Amino acid sequence: MNKIYNPEPASWSTILERPTKTIDDIEATVKEIFREVQKKGDTAVAKYTSLFDGVAVANIEVSKVEIEEAIATISPELKDAIQLAKSNIEKFHAAQKTNIVSVETVEGVNCWQEKRPIQKIGLYIPGGTAPLFSTVLMLAVPAKIAGCNEVVLCSPPDKNGKINPAILYAASLCGVTKILKVGGIQAIAGLTFGTEIIPKVYKIFGPGNQFVTVAKQLATQFGVAIDMPAGPSELLVVADDTAVPAFVASDLLSQAEHGTDSQVILVSTSKKLIDAVEKEIQLQLEILPRKNIAEKAIANSKLIFVENDTIALELINEYGPEHFIICSEFDDFYSNGVQNAGSVFIGNYTPESAGDYASGTNHTLPTNGYAKNYSGVNLDSFTKAMTFQKISKQGILNIGKAIEIMAEAEGLQAHKNAVTLRLKAIENEK
Repeated sequence: MNKIYNPEPASWSTILERPTKTIDDIEATVKEIFREVQKKGDTAVAKYTSLFDGVAVANIEVSKVEIEEAIATISPELKDAIQLAKSNIEKFHAAQKTNIVSVETVEGVNCWQEKRPIQKIGLYIPGGTAPLFSTVLMLAVPAKIAGCNEVVLCSPPDKNGKINPAILYAASLCGVTKILKVGGIQAIAGLTFGTEIIPKVYKIFGPGNQFVTVAKQLATQFGVAIDMPAGPSELLVVADDTAVPAFVASDLLSQAEHGTDSQVILVSTSKKLIDAVEKEIQLQLEILPRKNIAEKAIANSKLIFVENDTIALELINEYGPEHFIICSEFDDFYSNGVQNAGSVFIGNYTPESAGDYASGTNHTLPTNGYAKNYSGVNLDSFTKAMTFQKISKQGILNIGKAIEIMAEAEGLQAHKNAVTLRLKAIENEK
């Protein structure tokens, strides 16, 4: 990791730069695949599955038999763990339900807001070397609580043309309505346009590599909403001498092992702690099965010393981390002062992996600094708010004149007339 001492604020944007490609580098590829899927549908999807995943899949829709076979291979211990995580995720997201907001703004003018589920949802679940079955729980559980009618899951097939059994078990457990063996750009394109096999959806959720992230952003140009531009994983830890170096190192490595383009950062007011964490990282790194991946991510990562907590907090808010761990004597200062973070973890016994799996919070979070303007996935992500109003005769009398004046000032005579006719009708009744 790169050690940096007392960086000047003017250098922060350079120091905190993410190790990702620019959109320009990959946008042309994404657009080409989108055009082909839009034009050729499932034929194009099959072509790119063969090209990128190295497998020809005869039937991309997962059958009930395949799901049953997969469930049979899951150990009782893993089933119990998944069910515990599902229960906690359900509790936390069910608690996010809101009541109808209703108010009489003036006598006779009643306005209210209700939430409605987004009917057709697409879930993208990464496969590859780390099949994220936990992400199924994070997305399908709130979708079900929200009442989404159609939940379509896409995940890349392995070399045998299958989806990881734990992904299938979690999907079955959470009520996913259709599972498809499709990954990458072609999956996002299929969900965007629809094919004979892949349903067109209204909103796409789920993390992915930089190609998937750009594909999701492109999908928005075709009338499909997305959860957020969620790219490679990242973690920032702020720690002082009250932190346990081994714990801090383990948290940094837990994100570094996600992918070579992941980034982890330690910000500390203690040079002693930075040195201790650096040694712990090297010790723990040696025994990791994904050492090669984590090593490359660590090369993109930083150990940053600053003089005081105020500077540290300013730097953290400038970075806007996806995951933010606080291991400090002054945890209230950081938890109250942080403005830009996807999810916050407080204390020596709150590892980031708790949020990844089983504490109940959602792990689908904004990266690449998008925590400055995006929320992580929550129950409201699967709904839209609709407003209603009902106005009585007295109500239109109370606000009608104001509407007429405003409409006329904007030069919209038909708007004014819509009110004038009603006011005259009420007057004629007298």
